[in-house]
Parts: sequence; C-alpha cells; structure tokens
Amino acid sequence: MDLIKWPFLKQSWGMEVIRSEGPYLYTKEGQKILDAAGGAIVSNIGYGRDEVAEAVKQATKNNSYVLPPFLTPERESLLDELREYWLPSHLTRIHLSSGGSEANESAIKLAIQYQASRGKPEKNMILTRTLSYHGTTLNMSGISGHTARKRGLESYVPKAPMIETPYPLRCPLGSFHPDAKDYYLNNLKEVLQEVGPENIAALLMEPINGSSGGAISPPEGYWEEAQKILIDNDILLIADEVMTGFGRVGEDFASNLYNLKPDILVAGKGMGGGYAAIGGTYSTDEIADSIMAAGYEVMFHTFAALPQSCAASSAVLKILREEKLCDQVNPLGEKIMDQLNSEVGHHPNVAEIRGKGLLIGIEVVKEKEGLICFDENEKVTSQIMMKGLEDGVFLYPGGTGEFRDIICLGPAFTIGDEEIDLMVNAVKNSLNYIANKYS
Repeated sequence: MDLIKWPFLKQSWGMEVIRSEGPYLYTKEGQKILDAAGGAIVSNIGYGRDEVAEAVKQATKNNSYVLPPFLTPERESLLDELREYWLPSHLTRIHLSSGGSEANESAIKLAIQYQASRGKPEKNMILTRTLSYHGTTLNMSGISGHTARKRGLESYVPKAPMIETPYPLRCPLGSFHPDAKDYYLNNLKEVLQEVGPENIAALLMEPINGSSGGAISPPEGYWEEAQKILIDNDILLIADEVMTGFGRVGEDFASNLYNLKPDILVAGKGMGGGYAAIGGTYSTDEIADSIMAAGYEVMFHTFAALPQSCAASSAVLKILREEKLCDQVNPLGEKIMDQLNSEVGHHPNVAEIRGKGLLIGIEVVKEKEGLICFDENEKVTSQIMMKGLEDGVFLYPGGTGEFRDIICLGPAFTIGDEEIDLMVNAVKNSLNYIANKYS
C-alpha cells in the first residue's frame, strides 16, 4: 500500500482513496477497505447514495450561495426536518454552522451571552471534563480534556475548570466500584464549591464520551443527578452530541438514554452523514429570546447553512427515517459486542469492551493488572491501525495521550454480517499481533 502523509500529521497510516461506496473505501492500488469507523464516526447511511448527490446538485443549481441569515428552500426544509422529526421539543431555536467545532463555539457563546443578558456577566466560565474532546479551534482545544491535541498550544489556549469524567473502569475507588457514581458526583460538587457556581455559565459535556475515551458511559444514575445539581446552581447544561447524535447510540440523541434535558445541544457528523460540512447548535426559546432582548448578536460563519449542505443533511436525515436505519443500530451493536467479547474478551491486552449502539470502544493495555498502558513511544494504536489496514479494515484511533490505546468502531448503520465478521477478525488479528510482539 502506498501510504501518504497528510501535511503536518505524523501518522503513517494514510492512504489515497479514489472512491467510496456503502461501507467501503477503494484505494488507488485497488484495495477494498471496510471503513469500520465511518470515517471519523461520521458515515451513518454509507457512502455514495445517489439521492443525496442529486439533492446537492439541485441545491447548487438553485442557490449556490446565499448569505446565512437569508431563508432558502433548502434551509427551510432542513429546519422543518429537524424540528418535526429529530430535536427534543424544548429545543426550538436552530443555529447552523460548518461543523462540530464551530457548533460548540456557538454553544458556549450562547451560554455566556445568556448569562450576561440576565444581568450575570460574572457567570462566564465554561466547566468541562478531564477526558473530553469538543473540537480543534483554539478555544475548543483549550477547554477540551484532550492533552494530545493541545500540545504546543498550552501557552496560548484558554483553560477551563474541569470535573472528572466518570470512567467506571478507572475509577480511583477501584474498577466498576459500587460507589463510583457518588464519587464522581462528589467531585462535581467539590469543583463547583472551589470555582464558585456564581462564576460558571455552563457545563459542556458529552453524554457518552467519544473518541477521547472510547465510548465511556457513566455509572447508572450519574447524569440524572448531575443535572439536578447544575439546575440547583443555575448552571446550563450543554450536551455535545456531535458524535453521538442522530441515531449513533440507538437513540436520536444520547441525552435520551439518561433522561437529560439539555439547555443547549450540539450536533454535527451524523447530521450530514459525511455528505456535507454541517453542524447545529440547538437551544430553547428562553435562551434565544433573552439574548436577543439584550441586543446581543449571534454571529454566523460565512459557509454556515450553505444551501448544498442543508440539502445534503435533509436527504441524509430523510433516508435515516424512511429506511428505519436507526432501528438497526442496537441489534447491530449488540451483535458486534457479542462477537468481540467472544473473540477478544479474554485477550491479555484488552482491558474493556464498551459502548452503546454503534459507538464501541476497545481499551488496550500492556497489563490488565493495574491497567498499565503501553509506553507512548510504542504507538500501539497506530500499529493496530496499520495491521487493520493490512487486513482490509480501517479502525479508528481513540485516547487522549494519558489513556492512549483505544480502538473505536463506528460503522455505517447499513452493515451486515459479512462486515461484522471482517471488523471483528481485524481487531482480533491486530491484538494478537501486539500480544506476540510485546510478549
């Protein structure tokens, strides 16, 4: 395979893809690669759908570019689709952007402007979590708990107060400790007391941790109680569902799994299914009306709500609905988890197999006892990815640097038994390669 390095990135697992169809990528050399990650956990309907291409073509002919504040048929259609079929009923206001990073930027702007509009400008801090990822802009890099993606920027990027990410496997009380929920809730209370709730505008969080931790779900009951604490302290809840939204975890949004009612919800990735650069920030009437009454502006990006992007997103979401693809997510995810547990559940280097729906993480360690990681210089995740590509499967890298070797699976919702067998075998072969190399 002819590996090509993208500028400024040191990974050696690049490749030249000349076309993609369904869940597969086709390289210049003629290799057929199963994309077990849907790109960056993006593709939900698979690649190459004619309906989406036609929708984009028509939108380009109709409105190649229109200033974002102006309404177009493509924008109106997407707003109707989102409000009627997807968004929680209390989230009525929609701000479109070019992707998840921009959408998260807009979310924290809304939170801070809302607090200022209420006469509380001192509530201007955004609380985040120790293992988290919210985007690659300077602001998002700074406040995310992803050390590897802010290296060299530490002297410049903003810093945010952080609570511990609930991580049952690595709970300081012990793995899967029965008191893990209370431990992490107490940590939230302690940080609020230390920072002062009067200074905090919002908590920005992922209901299920994405690639930074590899599909970590919190202890049962954690989010429900955490939201009560936030409400009692007049702190908004921003749910970053860029990775988990639009059916990825078996629900329209992961917030639904925990009976959460976020004040602001952020989406991207699956919103366009890989056919458009698009993201969305969704909030309540109360937040939007308060900001507008104060005379504050919520500025748009030049290519936000591009008509072609809106048309693509509408087509993707319509396919998800009409073909009932989201109904397949949990059965497919359960089948993958069952096969992974059967094939590698007792592997000496597998600490945990976890996830919801079609967002799955496999945490790889040097030693299970003590959950000891491989040395960072070994680049074990990169080796696993390279081995996977040799077997014709693209596996997605997870981890933050501190807990670094995690394999993520996030395939299209259209896969079948053949693809499941391929990805599980690739994971098994890659792990056996690592075990043999370091035994």
